Amino acid sequence: MKNLKKLRTSRHLSQFKLAELFHISQQSVWKYENDLAQPDLELIIAFANFFNTSIDYLVGNTNNPRKYETLSETELNEDELAHLRLYRASAPEVRKLSEQMMQLYFDMQNGSEKE
Repeated sequence: MKNLKKLRTSRHLSQFKLAELFHISQQSVWKYENDLAQPDLELIIAFANFFNTSIDYLVGNTNNPRKYETLSETELNEDELAHLRLYRASAPEVRKLSEQMMQLYFDMQNGSEKE
């Protein structure tokens, strides 16, 4: 687990304390941090939740420690979600046109505010 040690030390936790929190041995934590053993999926999920990070970051698949939110957890209202669904269902050329139209609208708005 590529980033377990980094996450643990960022919280000023010893291997012993982390092991105690998760009811595992200190030796297991050492093995996980040194890629000599892999925890089961339940423990990986528990570590990710505890450190408020993604499993991808924990195991070294990304350098971004930020936990990704799902759409249901965001602050988008129903209209915004509907627009996002339409955008995602659109062909690439329709997406491009949509982006150009929005940019044109914002450019016009900014131009009229300057006058």
